[in-house]
Formats: sequence, C-alpha cells, structure tokens
Amino acid sequence: VQLVESGGDSVQGGGSLKLSCAVSTYIDASYCMAWFRQAPGKEREAVAGIDSRGFRSYADSVEGRFTISADKYKKTLYLQMYNVQPEDTAAYYCAARWRRICSGIEPMSQYSDWGQGTQVTVS
Repeated sequence: VQLVESGGDSVQGGGSLKLSCAVSTYIDASYCMAWFRQAPGKEREAVAGIDSRGFRSYADSVEGRFTISADKYKKTLYLQMYNVQPEDTAAYYCAARWRRICSGIEPMSQYSDWGQGTQVTVS
C-alpha cells in the first residue's frame, strides 16, 4: 500500500492549510489512520488519528485547531489546519494500518504503512 501526502506549503501564522494523503487501496474496511509530524531536531509526534468507525483523536497541541477526516470514495485522508502557529512547522506524515480499528492515536510502531512526508512552514 502506498501513501502519498500533498498540500504542504509556507503559510503565515493564523492562516489555514489542508493536507491530503492519497491511499493506493480501498479504505472501506476496518482501518486506523493518523497524521504525525516531525520538526527539525525533534522526535516524530502524533497529531491526529481516525478509524473506520469515525472515531477521532487529537494531540492537545492541535485540539480545536486541526480536523482529521477520511473520504473512502476518494481514498484520501485529510488534515485541515486552522490558526496555524510557528510551532506547527514540521514535516507531516500520514500513516495507516489495516483490518484493525484504533484506540486513540496508536504508537508509531503500530502503523504498517507511511507516506514520505510533506513540509509545512509557518512564519
């Protein structure tokens, strides 16, 4: 399975951005998908997660500003980002595992497929 992120850009603080993650397989069965990010010199951290039931989880740092969603017909995962801040600057990665649902955002080791990342820079 391939995951391909897009939508990363340079944006001013307070602005909005929408990231996409195109999935090469159908996402109409049980799944668990998430967005992670990694800033320079920092460890990769969880941002948001969603599963096939529609259950969503968010990191405290993005709660109320970011929204994760999945469109099974377009086979795409999204991350809508509002009121972005300089501390949101990072490479953003989507991740997925199949035939299982989530209990919140799972540890990175629980995801079998990863995208290559898309850069978000907030000034």
